[in-house]
Amino acid sequence: MKRIFQLTLFGTLLSIASCSQPDPNKQIDEGKVDKNIYTSKELGWVMEIPKGWTVVERDKSEEYNKKGLEAIGEVIDGEIDVTDLKHLISFQKNQFNIFQSTSQPFKVEYEGEWEATNAELKKIIYAAFLNQGIKVDSSATSTVKVDGLDFRYYSFTVYGPKGDVILNQSIYSRLINGLDFGVNINSNNEEDKSDMLMAWKNSKFKRK
Repeated sequence: MKRIFQLTLFGTLLSIASCSQPDPNKQIDEGKVDKNIYTSKELGWVMEIPKGWTVVERDKSEEYNKKGLEAIGEVIDGEIDVTDLKHLISFQKNQFNIFQSTSQPFKVEYEGEWEATNAELKKIIYAAFLNQGIKVDSSATSTVKVDGLDFRYYSFTVYGPKGDVILNQSIYSRLINGLDFGVNINSNNEEDKSDMLMAWKNSKFKRK
């Protein structure tokens, strides 16, 4: 399993987020935050963090990943290699409204491999939700442009025991410079979702 950035979504449901104000540059594996602007040199990506949002602490991101790995591990055979996973910028308003981004090397060995892996992972995540006893719907996979670049996009709608929507997951991914780049936008209200989407869709990418 080469693509694992969505693993953090399970931790969003199962963990309580921190509300402290960490040094943002100590919470990321690659890139730099300067005056609320995040820049990733490897991806050529620049994005402004919305005002009033807090950078997620590294130990909280790792907790999300651990819970996600445990959930995924219950529905697949074999181990999931996260050795080369990098935590990029992640920020939150509260425990349900979180922007997360990661990258991981992906060496394409045959045409269509990344696309096939992307589709398979979507199925695995859906199965993992169901295995946790969580009712969920998924959208069709489509293409969304961000700064002129095509990103694979799909979403999950998560329901509570009474059938009410408790969380929406918007997932974007693309290969950039040999890296599998992924963005998760987790939200439970339109205002916070709009803030995250505006920041994400106003991103800029440097072309080589």
